[in-house]
Amino acid sequence: MSDIVIDKVLVSILGRALKAITDEMSLSMEKTTRSPILCEAKDFVTGLYDAEGGMLEQTENLPILSFSLSPVCAHIAEKFRGNVFPGDVFFHNDVFTLGNQNNDVAAFKPIFSGEELVGWSATKGHQADIGGNVRGGYNPNATEVWQEALRIPAVKVVERGVVRQDVWDLIFANVRLDIVQEDMRAEIGACTVGERRFIALIEKYGLDVFRAHTDDLIEATRKMMQAEIRGIPNGTYHGEGSVYYDGKNVGSKYQIRVAITVEDEAITFDYSDTDPQTDAFVNGTYTSSASATVLTFLQMVDPDIPHNRGMVDPLNIIIPEGTILNAAYPKATTFGNHLCPPNADAIIRALAPVIPDRVTAGWNNLLCSLSSGGDPRRGNAPYIDILFMGLKGGSGAMRDCDGYDHIGMIDASGGVLDQDYEMFEQQTPHTLIEHEYITDSAGPGEHRGGLGVRTVYEVGGEDTQIVTFGDGDVEPAFGLNGGGSGTLNTIELRYPDGEVVVPRSKDLITGVPTGTIYRQDAGGGGGYGDPLDRPIEVVGREVRNGVISAQTAKDTYRVAIDPTTGIVDTDQTATLRGS
Repeated sequence: MSDIVIDKVLVSILGRALKAITDEMSLSMEKTTRSPILCEAKDFVTGLYDAEGGMLEQTENLPILSFSLSPVCAHIAEKFRGNVFPGDVFFHNDVFTLGNQNNDVAAFKPIFSGEELVGWSATKGHQADIGGNVRGGYNPNATEVWQEALRIPAVKVVERGVVRQDVWDLIFANVRLDIVQEDMRAEIGACTVGERRFIALIEKYGLDVFRAHTDDLIEATRKMMQAEIRGIPNGTYHGEGSVYYDGKNVGSKYQIRVAITVEDEAITFDYSDTDPQTDAFVNGTYTSSASATVLTFLQMVDPDIPHNRGMVDPLNIIIPEGTILNAAYPKATTFGNHLCPPNADAIIRALAPVIPDRVTAGWNNLLCSLSSGGDPRRGNAPYIDILFMGLKGGSGAMRDCDGYDHIGMIDASGGVLDQDYEMFEQQTPHTLIEHEYITDSAGPGEHRGGLGVRTVYEVGGEDTQIVTFGDGDVEPAFGLNGGGSGTLNTIELRYPDGEVVVPRSKDLITGVPTGTIYRQDAGGGGGYGDPLDRPIEVVGREVRNGVISAQTAKDTYRVAIDPTTGIVDTDQTATLRGS
């Protein structure tokens, strides 16, 4: 390969081609999976990796999965070295061998050029069920992994193109829903799409040319990330984020502490001072926590940086085992993905003083719920649903930009498109009553935070169980540079007899009666800058559009609105702002 002359145009072409392949894999998942968690909310990632598991390109529909496939791919490549053949497929979800969450099950397919292993095609998606004590996989009462899920360490489920039926049956005998088998077949299909396109690239350009030019692409990506890091002043910066209630000890609170050290072209995120792991299910894994770090930092750099191993090489992430972000075996860890928001808070708070134009105010923390039970319209057939349409609320504002209203899963659909209303009512026996933005939920500022969202539905069906998991019911999203905080998250259940149940942020409610009204408010994001610097005409327009109330306009923004016309009262506003 040393004699190959690098063509920079071809480097760019191959970079785009790899991205096109992972995007096509993503479309394959969207069109062939059946669970709304996958085909609607797009809670999955697709990617291509080199023979050793190094990242070549990814399409991360859900950002928390941004770092989750490459470490496992490297683990499988090493564990099965010499025992990998064309047509093989491997499954994996084990959080204690670099998995990120039990329900996030991955499929890996090796790619061969002739008899040589040249890469891997992989997908990972959140499956509707993965065994364990609680339908859907979220068990707030869990203290160890066996109470949460079926563990799948790296296992070969297809060998040389033939399904290992005994292995397949062993896995899916421990999963409640047949739909999971079908969705894992869809993952295999997406991997096959990636395999075919990858081989076609190699056949078109030749293996040596392909490798030389992808090596150049990775080096160029590394330099791009190093240039971004050089834009941050050298030094060590500290930030904290809070986790409230571990699911077991009422009133408990844990701190995520990060020390971020910038040294020229390298950056280190050190979580050594983070609080110890809990005795409940609110713990993370190294992979879930490192993914949270990567995706948060990616928000502060050039969005056009390719997603290959060159992007992450300049990042050093230290998360000691035994902390809440990296629990030791055999602790429960299902909540780990949802430690991303307080982790992001810590990173933002650390870097805001030195790169104020590249960070946002606080995003609303995630509080969501999972309902399950029997659907009487289908002979009491079981269903499991995560209420994606209501789970996140607004993002934080930043310099020169308002926050995003109701960011939803932060994926390729986003916000109100995360869960189609009609599909929700087809997939569950529930009836949607209300889904809309919440007036005055955004943190005020020169640039306001994103709006939160209210979701209300009537519970239908039998044997209904609702699991709540998340945070943000104690501390709202914070403002920056004079901006105000967003609003808190709330969930309540109003039973037909009038009883009102307010679940804790990590709770398991069984026997929810038919006709119960479920109501959830997901709060808004934090504001950025002094609210008095927000243009008066913008405040007036947002009152007319119901984004903020006339009272908030007067009290917070010092803008008076004529109650009959909705027009700004310029004289009274001048008096208010003058005072």
